[in-house]
Amino acid sequence: MARQLAFDLPVRPARGRAAFFVAPANDIAVAQIDGWRGWPEGKLALIGPEGSGKTHLAHVWAELSGAAVVYAADLPGADLPALAETGAVAVENAQCIGGNGPAEAALFHLHNLLRAGGGALLITARTPPRDWGLALPDLASRMQATASVHLNPPDDALLAAVLVKLFADRQIAVKPDLIGYLVGRIERSFGAAAETVAAIDREALATGRKPGIPLARTVLDKTGPEGR
Repeated sequence: MARQLAFDLPVRPARGRAAFFVAPANDIAVAQIDGWRGWPEGKLALIGPEGSGKTHLAHVWAELSGAAVVYAADLPGADLPALAETGAVAVENAQCIGGNGPAEAALFHLHNLLRAGGGALLITARTPPRDWGLALPDLASRMQATASVHLNPPDDALLAAVLVKLFADRQIAVKPDLIGYLVGRIERSFGAAAETVAAIDREALATGRKPGIPLARTVLDKTGPEGR
């Protein structure tokens, strides 16, 4: 079968609360987001691997609190007093700023502005603050003293829900048998789920085949599935 050109069209993930599946792997984190007004010192670090739902929960929290959402690496160019004036800020991908002097200084300043004004701060990162390689001692101490909650690896139910959502984000309707097939064969991680769905989408676009078990089998044969 002739392969067609496959274009990397933008994926528009659903960010609302209704699109977030609550399971034992993330229920504590969800409870912390819901109870954000009770965070110790008004701040929380949300830790989890890539694709685990940190950004989704950050946007859920933004809806609840009216928070601004900003990437940590963009803080040096941001209007920090204006951000702090919103009363709530979510800083994403904070693990990327270790050793970046201007970004570390900006996060430290934003942290202090929010604390002084009684605001709230949510920080998302793939790893705990102690592993960020922070060079600014005052920032390191404040981040390590921040209460944290972890998003754990998914169980089968959560992995299935994530797969359904990832396909839906790409406007692909799939049958339950495909989801069950994938859950039993891919690595139990959010990253593996995202990579698998993207690979199936690319293969479907390139070959004109409908996403289903036969196509998934072809993709997994190529990528080397992690049998479980």
